[in-house]
Amino acid sequence: MRRAMLAALGLLAAAGAWAQDGYPNRAIVMVVGFAPGGGTDTAARIIAKRLTEQMGQSVVVENKAGAGGNIATDYVAKAPPDGYTILLASVGSLTVAPHIVSNLPYDPRRDLAPITMAVVFGNVLVVHPSVPANTLAEFVKLARDNPGTVTYGSSGIGGAGHLAGELLRAMAKIDIVHVPYRGGGPAVRGLLGGEIMAVFATPASAGGQIKAGRVRALATTSAQRSSYVPDVPTVAESGYPGYDATNWYAYVAPVRTPRPILDRLHAELVKTLNAADIREQLHHHGLEAQPSSSEELARHIDREYATWGRVVKEAGIRVN
Repeated sequence: MRRAMLAALGLLAAAGAWAQDGYPNRAIVMVVGFAPGGGTDTAARIIAKRLTEQMGQSVVVENKAGAGGNIATDYVAKAPPDGYTILLASVGSLTVAPHIVSNLPYDPRRDLAPITMAVVFGNVLVVHPSVPANTLAEFVKLARDNPGTVTYGSSGIGGAGHLAGELLRAMAKIDIVHVPYRGGGPAVRGLLGGEIMAVFATPASAGGQIKAGRVRALATTSAQRSSYVPDVPTVAESGYPGYDATNWYAYVAPVRTPRPILDRLHAELVKTLNAADIREQLHHHGLEAQPSSSEELARHIDREYATWGRVVKEAGIRVN
């Protein structure tokens, strides 16, 4: 009996190894937590197209918008750990949501396996042309003169845009009102439609509108100026030294995904992100490709988890 059981286990192990060696043998779903038109969706579609060519199977982008990316993150955390469902996650759902959602149905550091960092970039504070502010200083003065009436949108509660606004609110000591949307694209459309006065937007969602003159860029949120909009000063150099709210997207998978499959995904994603034409396509939308090892991504998530936890606590942000 023992010999038969060992033989059966050996066959199962061999079958599992064969399945991993044959990966992928059907379409891979790349989940995005925001509506089409925003930075995450833009990056996902550029990368998915190349992965389809490299891996010989379709890589399909699926948008599961809502709750600042948390719905999509929970969906992937509970997906079968077979490498056929991966997530292009954002800073919000991985490092901010645990601090602001009391009943978050997933634990990002327990339920998800890091694969690689994808892109890193700063957001851009843009305003509707009707807003009487041509600089960040004028925007801050407007907010001080009209407390509680200046509105700004973002891709969702707890997202990078929301946190960028909260950090500015705290450092500039202004009372501005956050209006969450279901993605960067909808937030910019809300701005264009006059629903809100400003947006902390990704370059991908606002870049075309900036160049067309439909919105006015006041400042970027990262420590250094963006090569995408080099003439736009940073918040830090506009009077708030130390301000830094960098946005990033990273690839993760369900935590029990077999290591050989994670390694294959890592290799294919890094190859894609290092390709000169892909880097150029991403840069065209203000996104900087920055692949990493899975260990580096895990350390980055831990650091950001601690940093934004402090900001959330100081700002008193809670969802429920």
